[in-house]
Amino acid sequence: MIELTLAEIAHAVQGRLVPGGSGAGPETVVRGESQTDSRELQPGQIFFARRGEETDGHRFAGKAVEAGAALIVAEREVDDRVPQIIVAETTEALGALATEVVRRVRERGGLTVVGITGSNGKTTTKNLVATMAARLGPVVASAKSFNNEVGGPLTMLRVDERTRTLVAEMGASAEGEIARLTRMAPPHIGVVLSVGLAHAGEFGGIEATFRAKSEMVRELPETAVAVLNRDDPRVAKMAELTRARVRWFGLHRDAEVRATEVEPSADGTRFTIHAAGESLPVHFRVLGEHHVMNALAAAAIGVELGLPLADIVAELEGATLAAPGRMEVLGGRDGVTIINDAYNASPDSMSAALRTLAQIRRPEGRSVAVLGAMSELGEYSIEEHIRVGLQAVRLRISELVVVGREARQLHISAINEGSWDGESVFFETQDEAHDYLLRTLRPHDTVLVKSSNAAGLQRLGDRLGEAYA
Repeated sequence: MIELTLAEIAHAVQGRLVPGGSGAGPETVVRGESQTDSRELQPGQIFFARRGEETDGHRFAGKAVEAGAALIVAEREVDDRVPQIIVAETTEALGALATEVVRRVRERGGLTVVGITGSNGKTTTKNLVATMAARLGPVVASAKSFNNEVGGPLTMLRVDERTRTLVAEMGASAEGEIARLTRMAPPHIGVVLSVGLAHAGEFGGIEATFRAKSEMVRELPETAVAVLNRDDPRVAKMAELTRARVRWFGLHRDAEVRATEVEPSADGTRFTIHAAGESLPVHFRVLGEHHVMNALAAAAIGVELGLPLADIVAELEGATLAAPGRMEVLGGRDGVTIINDAYNASPDSMSAALRTLAQIRRPEGRSVAVLGAMSELGEYSIEEHIRVGLQAVRLRISELVVVGREARQLHISAINEGSWDGESVFFETQDEAHDYLLRTLRPHDTVLVKSSNAAGLQRLGDRLGEAYA
């Protein structure tokens, strides 16, 4: 974070400064990142005592002071050993400070803000863009999947005078949240990857999801660029909603950054990229043909940042993992491949992962899909789990292992398709599934482990990877 006095911070968050017993005053300078988790806090950082759904950060103010907090922002006075700023609502104050920091750095010049949203692919695209932008200078990018009202501003507060590019994921579980993040850090380049059923239950349907995902492009000024997926009809409609210049990516012939000759395999996907009047071959080692769209989105951003296509391709070819728990290839013993893709799941990403499993299965082995529940689908949940079960059968997946009561409908759907006899099995717990798989997996099998993060199958994927390391 840039240097700010306590008085400047108090003004930015509309709070009341309580100097405390440390001898600090209004002109005391604070420079450091911010945290809402006292366990993550480093000396000199700011602790925001935020009230969450499960706990109250005010209870941990003392631990934050002991960890070296330079300042506490809270809704009531909690610990007078360090300065405190008392605000009406801590999460809003966090966003207000992030807004002020980004505004000051932008005014000094040299900072480009890239905002990335979409139902799927945000983290993969963000990681690719961050490596590309690093060729131009220091980059701040969202850690993990920090893309909401808390993670977004925590990322933004890491920006300082040296930062050349801020790459911010902008996610949401309700309408209005992406608009708020966009106003905190107005993008020079705004990217929409897809509009799908991820979080549709929280949004209230696909049309509400469309409205939420379009908030970014609606906010972009004429001087900005909207990077849009030409292949997604809902994203393509957003060109009508923005004042910004539009740059298309996709497989569509109208896309300015596009891919042809796409050939998926077990070691990634090969394709030819066309951009900026050039064409180059790419071996993209991130597993799954669906990740080509994320690569194209990142390439389109790279072009806007002014990078030569050869440099963009070099970064794409250097990537081997979308992110931990996302199409992560593990195992290897006895020719068994474990694909751990259980960090998150939506109907679109589940479908794409199953297609990848079917494409890369070794002829001498089986394809085994270990699937858990997809979360946050609301009224669409039963229908979409049924659809995934049907797809597994129609793709001729050799065996389906369904884990967790919330995913049981997927198992029933596969059985009811009528073409299987015992190839779909159901287990209540991960331990049961783990033991079953260790007994039944055969040499050269390819195993996909896929679920929403809430289902917790990422640990099962890791255990299987360790067992077959």
